[in-house]
Amino acid sequence: MSANPASPLDLHLRSGKGRRVLVTGASGYVGGRLIPELVAAGFTVRTLARNVSHLENRPWFNDVETAQADLQNPDDTESAFKDVHTVLYLVHSMASSKDFEKQETEIARHVAHSAAAAGVQQIVYLSGLHPKKPLTELSAHMRSRERVAQILLAGPVPALVLKAAVIIGSGSVSFEMIRHLAERLPLMPGPSWLKNTIEPIAIRDVLYYLAHACALDQPVNASLGIGSGSVQSFASMLEQYAQVAGLSRRKVLALPIPAQRLSGFWIGMVTPIPRGIAMPLAASMAEDAVTHEHEIANLIPDPPGGLTTYREACQRAITRQKLGPLDVTWDDDVLAVQSRNPADPLPSDPEWAGHTVLTDEREREGNATPGAVWQVIETIGGPRGWYSAPILWKIRGLMDQALGGYGLARGRKDEHQLRVNDHVDWWRVESVEPEHIVTLRAEMRAGGRAWLQFRIEPLDDGGTRLYQRAVFFPNGLIGRSYWRVIQPFHALIFPTMAKNILEAAQTQQVHELIEPSIPRKSTRPSP
Repeated sequence: MSANPASPLDLHLRSGKGRRVLVTGASGYVGGRLIPELVAAGFTVRTLARNVSHLENRPWFNDVETAQADLQNPDDTESAFKDVHTVLYLVHSMASSKDFEKQETEIARHVAHSAAAAGVQQIVYLSGLHPKKPLTELSAHMRSRERVAQILLAGPVPALVLKAAVIIGSGSVSFEMIRHLAERLPLMPGPSWLKNTIEPIAIRDVLYYLAHACALDQPVNASLGIGSGSVQSFASMLEQYAQVAGLSRRKVLALPIPAQRLSGFWIGMVTPIPRGIAMPLAASMAEDAVTHEHEIANLIPDPPGGLTTYREACQRAITRQKLGPLDVTWDDDVLAVQSRNPADPLPSDPEWAGHTVLTDEREREGNATPGAVWQVIETIGGPRGWYSAPILWKIRGLMDQALGGYGLARGRKDEHQLRVNDHVDWWRVESVEPEHIVTLRAEMRAGGRAWLQFRIEPLDDGGTRLYQRAVFFPNGLIGRSYWRVIQPFHALIFPTMAKNILEAAQTQQVHELIEPSIPRKSTRPSP
């Protein structure tokens, strides 16, 4: 492992004192940002993930220990917790299934039991702020988090539960919701909970508290709220974001839309957040979320210079997003929750593997070099689109959003390159062989599982042959019916896509040959 680097966020961290800290949810938004801070503080960090390969492209991967385990399996957790002083509990199902409350309850019990069996000294759990109500009166989302907190607090290992409301930072789901709503709607009609009071907290302050919680002198069993110390309405947060971002004045209208389902649908249609996440998010927003004490200061002092204000947190987030692609965003939490089962079929499986395989395959040749063609393929999607019938892609994207998917609203994580697990609109990069082949896995509502694959091969005369392949594994009659309905769409977009990709590569190559002495202006951020 490398020598301890400086804190990436320039936080004043308490020494790790040689302690081993296990981070669950290492591939998620908070965990992925916390790990380099823990490494900087001198902790021995062990990361836990259901699939360690999802962590290999993280810059801190070689500085940590890894453990591949499923928290629902007690045998896995006991082995992963061995020789660990503090367990950071940062996982949450994000309502990924109908029985997510039961699932989270079982995981919490497994963690508490395994931690005790392994001799863990402290558990630190990041939960959510909510009003003091009986569990039955909370939303399912918040009720589940509170139940997990109660299980851990009642367990044999001391648990420090840190409760936070809206987390503001580049790439967080809360910030993305605020940003998209404010930037897309000058006049914002919305649900009645826009008037609710919220106490936001900057991601840097969340990381500060979590890192310091791992270095406490004595184990602590308590539930404490953390926030910015400034309470405001959600409507005010939208208006203030617009001011910080330099947008025109935004007017927010809180309308009597009490139904959580309608609120979630509203968020899902206006932002890139799919309805499956927007629903529990809207439910949690339907309640005030403020701290009524600041007892955390008795345990962990406020950050030097004080807590980050909401406006400062927004400014930092906006600046960070303008610098280039983000290593970790809220979407990584979705990937962690919905991680593909290794036993699931793949498009590379043989046709006799036991599942129906429907394909649309295209092959076309062009004069551009393979390198030029790859440059075009690597920047496909997002602001550059899909090189064919943009209105049809837009319509399909709106259909997907209406059904609870991402649509085209998510865009690209990095406009210049494709990396494994990056998202590209409603696709996820499943595998990449630079300048040869890329496979995208669909995360849209389609009645089955779908992939889009591009492969390029050099021709003897210097040109390129482009293979374009769409693969679909239908789920029953619904999936087969979907494929038949969508085939006219494929007939319109796929031949044109291959043709336009090759033409764009040829145009780009000719331009570079004509003006070789003029350096191309880089759109990548400076190192």
